[in-house]
Amino acid sequence: MRIGFGYDIHRLVEGRRLIIGGVEIPYEKGLEGHSDADVLLHAVCDGLLGALGEGDIGKHFPNADPQFRGISSLKLLNIVASMVGERSLTVENLDTTVIAEKPRIMPYVPQMRTKIAATMNISEGKVNIKATTSEGLGFVGEGKGIVAYAIVLLVP
Repeated sequence: MRIGFGYDIHRLVEGRRLIIGGVEIPYEKGLEGHSDADVLLHAVCDGLLGALGEGDIGKHFPNADPQFRGISSLKLLNIVASMVGERSLTVENLDTTVIAEKPRIMPYVPQMRTKIAATMNISEGKVNIKATTSEGLGFVGEGKGIVAYAIVLLVP
């Protein structure tokens, strides 16, 4: 049994699409980043890599590498999920939290669960996504960014 924890944060900016959990969410701003800046999938990747003892997403997909410019984070998650399978491990449980003042995330959670489970080749029942706000406090509360946390349990 192996446990990993992931965290990510991205700034909201104009002129970008907002993609969270592999789902495009209609909003006037998107997340800034080298890839599609999917804050939730980046946290999930970091959690998986942590459970494997393989560092973090920046080690495997550096933002200075042009091959990852604009890449879908679903592709990154697929690569990391393959690493889990190569070690004869499987995801027993994935629990995540997205913190955003706006837009509302909950209406998109079922689609996110479906995309994440399909990408990782696990059942949707093993994927949990919670959404909350920061009650108007700090960077996120001011609507300047979005944060995501993930914890994952891997078993043989």
